[in-house]
Amino acid sequence: MINVVLAIHLMLALGLIGVVLLQRSEGGGLGIGGGGGGGGGMGGFLTGRGTANLLTRTTAVLAACFMVTSIVLSILAGQGREQRSIIDDIPTIGAPAETEPSGPSVPVQ
Repeated sequence: MINVVLAIHLMLALGLIGVVLLQRSEGGGLGIGGGGGGGGGMGGFLTGRGTANLLTRTTAVLAACFMVTSIVLSILAGQGREQRSIIDDIPTIGAPAETEPSGPSVPVQ
C-alpha cells in the first residue's frame, strides 16, 4: 500500500515540477519572461491568458493532491509503531545505577 502511494506521490512531484517550469515568469526579476504577446492559435483556444489559467489550475490541483499523498504517507509510516519519547531514554542525574543484587535477598524479621 505504501509503495503505491509513494509511486503516486513521486509522479505528482514530477508533474508539479513540470507544470511550474512551464509557467511564464511574472516578476521579471531575472530579466526574463517580461513582455511577449501571447499569440492565439486555433481561434483563441490556448491564448496567453487561457494557458495561464490552465497552468494555474493544474498547479493547484497537483499541489493539493501532493499534500494529500504527503499526509497519507505520514499516516502510513506511523502505523504499527509504539509511541515512545526520547526523554524516556535519558538517565536521571543523581539516581543510583540499576544493578543486579549479588545474592538472594533474605527478608528481615
